[in-house]
Amino acid sequence: MGAMRKAVSALAIGIVVLLFLPAQAPAGTTGKIAGKILDAQTNEPLVGVNVLVVGTSLGASSDIDGQYFILNIPPGTYKVRASSVGYTPMDVDVVNVTVDQTTRIEFKLQSATVQMSDVVVTATRPIVQKDLTSTVSSVSGEQLGKLPLEDVASVVNLQAGVVDGHFRGGRSNEVKYLIDGVSVNDVFSGNFSMEAEVNTIQEIQVLSGTFNAEYGEALSGVVNQVTKVAGDTYNGEVSAYTGDYVSSRTGLFQNINHVTPSDLYNFQGSVSGPVPGTGGFVKMYLSGRYIYDAGYLYGKRVFNPPDSSNFSASDPSQWYIGKTGDTAYVPMNDSRRYTIQGKLSFNVGNARGIVLNAMYQQNNYRVYDHQFQLNPDGDYHYFQKGFLGSLSYTHVFSDASYIDVLGSVFVSDYKQYLVRDPLYSIYPNDLIYVNPVRLRDAGANSFLTGGTQNWHFAHNTNTWTGKADFTSQVTQVHQLKGGIQLQFHTLRYQDYQIHVDATTNFIPTIPPDTAFDYNFYLNHPYQLAGYIQDKIELDYLVVNIGFRFDYFEPDGSTLIDPDNISILDSLSHPYPENLFKKAKAKYQISPRIGISYPISDRGAVHISYGHFFQIPAFDFLYKNPNFRIPLSGDFPEFIGNTIGNADLQPQRTTMYEIGLQQELAPTIGVTLTGYYKDIRNLLGIRLHIKDNFKKFGEYVNLDYGSVKGFTVSFEKRLTEGFGANVDYTFQVAKGDASDPNDAFNKAQATPPIDANKQLVPLTWDRRHSLNVTVTLGDPNSLIGSLIGRLGSGLPYTPALQNQRTGLENSAEKPTFYTVDLYVTKYLSFLSYQVSLFAKVYNLFDTANELDVFSDTGRAGYTLELTRQQEAPHGYNTLPQYLTRPDFYSAPRQVIIGAALTF
Repeated sequence: MGAMRKAVSALAIGIVVLLFLPAQAPAGTTGKIAGKILDAQTNEPLVGVNVLVVGTSLGASSDIDGQYFILNIPPGTYKVRASSVGYTPMDVDVVNVTVDQTTRIEFKLQSATVQMSDVVVTATRPIVQKDLTSTVSSVSGEQLGKLPLEDVASVVNLQAGVVDGHFRGGRSNEVKYLIDGVSVNDVFSGNFSMEAEVNTIQEIQVLSGTFNAEYGEALSGVVNQVTKVAGDTYNGEVSAYTGDYVSSRTGLFQNINHVTPSDLYNFQGSVSGPVPGTGGFVKMYLSGRYIYDAGYLYGKRVFNPPDSSNFSASDPSQWYIGKTGDTAYVPMNDSRRYTIQGKLSFNVGNARGIVLNAMYQQNNYRVYDHQFQLNPDGDYHYFQKGFLGSLSYTHVFSDASYIDVLGSVFVSDYKQYLVRDPLYSIYPNDLIYVNPVRLRDAGANSFLTGGTQNWHFAHNTNTWTGKADFTSQVTQVHQLKGGIQLQFHTLRYQDYQIHVDATTNFIPTIPPDTAFDYNFYLNHPYQLAGYIQDKIELDYLVVNIGFRFDYFEPDGSTLIDPDNISILDSLSHPYPENLFKKAKAKYQISPRIGISYPISDRGAVHISYGHFFQIPAFDFLYKNPNFRIPLSGDFPEFIGNTIGNADLQPQRTTMYEIGLQQELAPTIGVTLTGYYKDIRNLLGIRLHIKDNFKKFGEYVNLDYGSVKGFTVSFEKRLTEGFGANVDYTFQVAKGDASDPNDAFNKAQATPPIDANKQLVPLTWDRRHSLNVTVTLGDPNSLIGSLIGRLGSGLPYTPALQNQRTGLENSAEKPTFYTVDLYVTKYLSFLSYQVSLFAKVYNLFDTANELDVFSDTGRAGYTLELTRQQEAPHGYNTLPQYLTRPDFYSAPRQVIIGAALTF
C-alpha cells in the first residue's frame, strides 16, 4: 500500500506540473478533417453549413468565419458532403484521413438559383502535409495490397532511416509497437511479440522522428498499427497462396529445389458487417490467417539424439561412428503462425461508441544452429503466443470535445525447449555428452553426432492497462489533448537444465529450485504516465508542443555492496535480507516541441526537439534474481554469471530534427530531413572480480551512443499508370557498445579483450541505404510493383584465428541488394472480384552476405581452409563445416495465389 500511495502521489504531482505548463483518441488511432466553406460567387464565408462524413454519424457546421472541423475520424478514405439551404450540395470523393494528421477540404458552394445538379469533385491528398512537425510515414491498407510485403516488419524496414528494425541507429528494443492504441511490446525483452496481419491493417504509421507527448516508453520510434473496423454492409475477402524457394545454389542450400505445396502455404480471410438480428446496433469484423514456411535452411538426420561416436583414436580407422538417422532432410528455420482477430462495435452515442477487440497469435518456429546440422532433432524449438483484449468507449461532449477510455490486457507467453515434457526419455545420458573426449563431437569445426539442448526457458508477462485521453478543439487554432495511463505488469520467469547422470539414476530429472541451474521469479512492477499537448494550427505556422510525465515502480531488490563478493562466496542460499536494498522508483518529465512553417503554398520547413524516456527491458532488472553467483569453483560452468539490477535508471534520448517538404508538381514531391540523437544511460555490464579470475557481471547504466544522418525521399503518386517512391539515407551510428553484454563477453574471451570504452560503429550502422518502389499498371485490371533495396555493408571486427587484427567494427561486410516483384491481375466473376497474383522475393537470387568470416570479410571463404592444420576429428570434413548457409540471406522465393473479394 505504501508503494501505491507513493505512486499515486507522484502521478498527482506530475499531473499538477503538467497542467501548469503551456499546453487524440488513445495514442494515434484517428485523424481530423478541417477547412473553410465559401460562396462560389462572392467568395464570402458561409455560416451554418452542414458538413457530413458520408456513411458515418460524424459531422460539423461552419462557424461565422466559414470554418469547420470534424474530429475522431478513423483512418481511411471517405466522401465528405457540404449542404445548406439555398445552396447546391457539394460532395468531395476520395478524402484520405491519416492518423494524427489534419486533412483540409475547402468547399465553394453554388447558389441554388444557379440551375445545376449536385456538385461532385475528387479530393487530391496534398504532396506536402503542412501539419507534419516531425518524420512520419503512413502506409494505407490499400497501398499494402499492391506491394510484396508479408508482415509489419517488412513495411517498417522499407522506411527511410530503418535498418532491420533499428530506427535511426537505436537498439531494436527502443521502438514501441502499438495495435489499435495498445502496446504489444513484451516488457520482458522490450521487443514486440505480436503484430497485426497485413490483410487486417487500415493504416500503418511509422514515427521515426520526435514524436508527440502522447507516445511514451520509446527512445527511437513508434510503429502504430490501426486495424480495420466493421462496416455498415457485408463484405469480406478470402485468399490462399503456395510457393517454394527456387535457387541454383544447391551446393550451399540443401534440399532447396524440391517444389512441393507443403513447403509454403497461406490461408487468410476476413468478413465485416452488421451482426444479424441487432438492427445495425452491433457490427463485427473477423479475420484469420494461417501461414507455414519450411524455410531455406535444412539439416540432414544422419544422427539421432541418443547416438554416440568415439573419435578419440589418432587413427581414423579406429573411430566408432554410431548413427541411426534416416538421412531425411529436416527444416531448421521453419515457422508456423496462426492469427485470429475479432472486433465488435456497439453503436452507442454519435461517435465510435463501444468497441470490443480481441486478437490471438501463435508462432512456432526454429532458429538454425549450425552445429546441429547432422543431428537436427537435438536442437531447440521456440513457441511464442500472444493475446490482446481491449474495451474502448468514446464519449462525445460536443462537436469539439470527446474522451476516449480504454482498458486492455496483453499477454505474452514464450517457451524454448527440445520437447514439452522435461522428463521425456529423448534426453541422453550426460556421461556420454560431457565425457572429456567429447564422444558426440570432436570439438572445433565438427558437427554434433548426437546429444540435445537440455535447458528449458519460459517467461510469461501480463500487462493490464487503463487509460483515458481527452481531446478538445478549444478554438479553430488550438487542439488540446491530455491523458493518463496506468499499467500493471506480472512477470513469471523460469529456466532449468535437465540432468541425466548417475545422481539421477540416468533418468531425466529437473534440478531442485535451490540449484544454480534453476531460476524462477515473480514480479509485479507498474507504471504511471500523464501528458498534455497543444496542436496550434495557423495559416502560416503549425506547432505541436507537449510534456509527458512517466513514473516507474520496479518491485525488486539489489545488492547493497556487489563488490564485496567474498560474502556471497561464503554464504548459503538464500542470502540474508540485510545484504539487499529495495530499488527506488524512477520518474521523468519530458518536453517535446515541433514546428512546421509553410514557406510557400507548395513547401514547408519543420524543426523538432524532444526528450524521451524508456525503462530497460525487465529481463535486465530481474535476471538471476536469487543472486546465485558460484565463485568457489565447485560449479565452473557457471562462473562468470550475470545478475540483474532492479535499480537501473531509465534510458534517455534527446532528439533533434530539421526537414523540408517541397512539391515539384501536383503528384510529385521531395522531402529532405536531417537528424541527430544523443543517447544516454544505455545498458552495459560492470564486472566484479575476485582473486583476479573469478568474476561476475552486473547490469548498470554506463553505455552511450550518438547518431547523425539525413534522408532524401522522392514520391511520384500513382497516376496514368505509373507511381514511384525513392528514399536515400546516410547515417553514422556510433556507441561504446552494440550489446549490453559487450564488456562481459570481452572479459570472458581467451585472452580477455581490452574493454576500454570508445565510440565505434554500432553493429547495425548501415552507412548508406537506398529503397526504390515502382508501381505500373491499372489498379482495376493489371498492376505490378517492384521493390528494390540497396545498402552498404554492416560493420564487423576483423580477426585471425580468434585474435583481433583491427579495431572493433572497423571493417565492412559486402554490399547488400535485393529486388522483390508483385504482379496482380483483377477479374470479375458474377458480382465478385477475383485477383490472381504472383510474388517473387529476391528476384535475381542475390547472394547477400549477412554474416562473414572475420579473417576474410566474406561468407564463402575463410583462411582456415588454407592454414596448415590437423583435419577435424569428426564425421565431417573442414570444408563441409565451414560451408555456412546461415551466413546468407534467403534465396529466391516464388509464390502464386488467388483472392476473392465480396
